[in-house]
Amino acid sequence: MGENDNMDHFYQRVSQKDVARRLQVGQDLIDFLNDPQRSPDVEQDKPRLDKTIDELTGWVNSSNYKVALLGIDIIAALVDRMAERFKGYMVTVVPAFVDRLGDSKEQVREQSQALILKLMEQTAPVMHVWERLLPGFKHKNFRSREGLCLCLITTLQTYGAQPLTLNKIVPYLCALTGDSNGQVRETATTTLVEVYRHVGERVRADLIKQGLSATRLQGILNRFDEVLSSGNMALSLSHGQKFRRRRLRGRRPVLVRPAGLQGPRRQEARRPEQRPQTQRHGGLRQ
Repeated sequence: MGENDNMDHFYQRVSQKDVARRLQVGQDLIDFLNDPQRSPDVEQDKPRLDKTIDELTGWVNSSNYKVALLGIDIIAALVDRMAERFKGYMVTVVPAFVDRLGDSKEQVREQSQALILKLMEQTAPVMHVWERLLPGFKHKNFRSREGLCLCLITTLQTYGAQPLTLNKIVPYLCALTGDSNGQVRETATTTLVEVYRHVGERVRADLIKQGLSATRLQGILNRFDEVLSSGNMALSLSHGQKFRRRRLRGRRPVLVRPAGLQGPRRQEARRPEQRPQTQRHGGLRQ
């Protein structure tokens, strides 16, 4: 271990503001965190770690997209090291990730979503993460509002509906179906259809209580009818503490993930031998 292989030196490098220097040292900071022998003292000094994560949040918020990507990757390395012990820092980093969901660069948006999903895999229960994400449905940036809808679709396709308290989320989606931005309106409607695919008729009953205009409500219900008649339902059924996850037959949002942000749970879900067999019954996949 070199004389500079310690968290004090790490913090000094993270806290520098010069963009060129950040770009130079970013990968070494990731390598440092990925090597426990070089970085045994990551969590020994909590005030120092608090300040380090505050500084890294500044990287994520950088107007330079390369610095933002490095910030996301460094925080991802910290999540890998700390796992559930990173939970207390979610209140600091999640708002920055929601902001980046609205970035003009697709790569930044994708890696932000991937890191949000990593938090669900390694740090906290799915709904705990979503409790922190909910304010983002009212974000001033339309891309962030749309990005959260896409993130919810990916969450449903990865975990199913059971880990989510959807009655807390559906009202936000209903509000977004009347958003000032047409792209957000369409994505919110598509997300409600995805919720319906996983939950079924309960969503139809809930929508009627949301105070939507008759025209908007009927348009959404028509979309429900289309997916029901197509046989593309993906209902999650309880089996004790387990549930089965069904995947959409057609196209679904594809998240391009750097290798460092891929979680084992999603990798396992893609193994053909682990997919449960399905049977068709009256248009629903049981």
